[in-house]
Amino acid sequence: MSPTTSPTTNRPTPAPGTRAEISALRARPTAEVVIIGGGINGIATFRDLALQGVDVVLVERDDFVSGASSASSHMIHGGIRYLENGEFRLVQESVQERNGLLRIAPHYVKPLRTTVPIFSTFSGILSAPLRFLTHKQGAPTERGAALIKAGLTIYDAFSRDGGSVPRHRFLGAKKSLGELPALNPGLKYTATYYDASMHDPERLALDVLHDGLAAGPHARAANALEAVGLGAGGVRVRDGLTGEEFDIAADVVVNTSGPWTDLTNAQLGRDTRFMGGTKGSHIVLENDELLAATGGREIFFEHEDGRIVLIYPLKGRVMVGTTDLEHDMRTPAVCTEEEVDYFFDLVAHVFPGIRVDRSQIVFRFSGVRPLPRHDDTQPGFVSRDYRIERADVPERPGTVLLSLVGGKWTTFRALAEHLADDVLELVGRDRVRSTKGLPIGGGAGYPTTDAARLVWIVGHGDGVGRERAEQLLERYGTRAERIIEAIEDAAETPLADAPGYSREEIAWLAANERVVHLIDVVLRRTSLAFTGAVTGPLLDELADVVGGVLGWDAATRAAEVRDARTVLVERHGVRLGELAAR
Repeated sequence: MSPTTSPTTNRPTPAPGTRAEISALRARPTAEVVIIGGGINGIATFRDLALQGVDVVLVERDDFVSGASSASSHMIHGGIRYLENGEFRLVQESVQERNGLLRIAPHYVKPLRTTVPIFSTFSGILSAPLRFLTHKQGAPTERGAALIKAGLTIYDAFSRDGGSVPRHRFLGAKKSLGELPALNPGLKYTATYYDASMHDPERLALDVLHDGLAAGPHARAANALEAVGLGAGGVRVRDGLTGEEFDIAADVVVNTSGPWTDLTNAQLGRDTRFMGGTKGSHIVLENDELLAATGGREIFFEHEDGRIVLIYPLKGRVMVGTTDLEHDMRTPAVCTEEEVDYFFDLVAHVFPGIRVDRSQIVFRFSGVRPLPRHDDTQPGFVSRDYRIERADVPERPGTVLLSLVGGKWTTFRALAEHLADDVLELVGRDRVRSTKGLPIGGGAGYPTTDAARLVWIVGHGDGVGRERAEQLLERYGTRAERIIEAIEDAAETPLADAPGYSREEIAWLAANERVVHLIDVVLRRTSLAFTGAVTGPLLDELADVVGGVLGWDAATRAAEVRDARTVLVERHGVRLGELAAR
């Protein structure tokens, strides 16, 4: 996370005692490797190194997965548009990793049918070669059928995974409108292909984290612990709750703080200018007509201004995104009213008969892509590939600082393997285990057929009931076993304002998933905020449960509720009073 900004208020809250993970770090403040930044790439690198037996520490200023990784478009995709940039290596790696994640994380990564509405036949066919050669935007124009057909044909060649992924298909206007009758009747074709959805990116990242922690006591991680310096004693860190500082000595320091990489390096006393991230925003709508109009598939297309945008059914809501705007990392990224207007325009372009308005927005979010510095290259054509920058640390001879530049959700496993291999070489170790094909968290043993699913539900439904066992399986994959074991001997108490969750389930999350603040539960341990389920009374109820586990007194609970309200209203546009009334 950034040393100057954060998606939460980061106001230190009085702590009743030192956290166990902080005590463990203070008791043994040494490691072979310290990773700074708990987004998906930092967490995946932590897991990879932990599985090799490396003594590794991960520190995160805010909460795990609270920065760029929490603001994704919820897709695992090959990046068909990267073909136009000539990034064939990245496309090939992306589709391979997409196909791999469908197998190793089937609880959170699932096939996504994607349809592209097309309004012309030859538009863009002359400007595409110029974009390919120069990576300049040129005059904005939507891609026509000929160009999209060529791209999807190449994409199929990269993507099909031995035939397990269906080929793309084209339909004319009549058949397209027969399948999706609410589409703009002015379209000429639709193209449909498959990528993958990621329903719960934060929970997937937490599974990766817990896999690393489970490797043994040599793998340690702490959130609300900020790296504030790098000197002779190692990485200086500051406890976000108590303000106390101490050093962690390490041979290799890895900066994986994403779009904040340059600002983190500045905290470490290094002047770098690696990053040039762009802001992407999304809104989440409660609109049953729009939800039905999507037909359960993502609508993915290029708007007339050249931006790639999507309309995506998710968790009973419809997510609309995204923008691609320059952003100053010294200021928080928020979804603006101008961006909302833009989203409404594009919905009207695709589904002209469906009305959307601000009263239907239940959640907004915005993040900054960790793109490399790109000068005059247009944001949409900046490489999504990654590289690793190396520097020595004169204040601590023998220590090396690695900075990750770039990276995206789809390739996090491969990226982490690459970065971990560089680290292993520096610390003189050999790789002993590959993460390729290794199940992630609740994806291990996850039932992928109806018969296997029924067996799992019956086998785990004795104590909580089959319906509840299935709900927990959907929410946590096979990690649900641990929650079921913890709650099956006591009658659950549904939350009064969110009966899909119980007090016992929330208490388990607070006790076992490194929760530090109330907002961690609302935004990242659950889907309550994303789906528009948060109300003022629910925050009070959650604070009572979480505070009981973490030992918060009345003043701390009240402060946590205030902070959560501030984040939800100011960063995510949540209207707590209106949601409660609805």
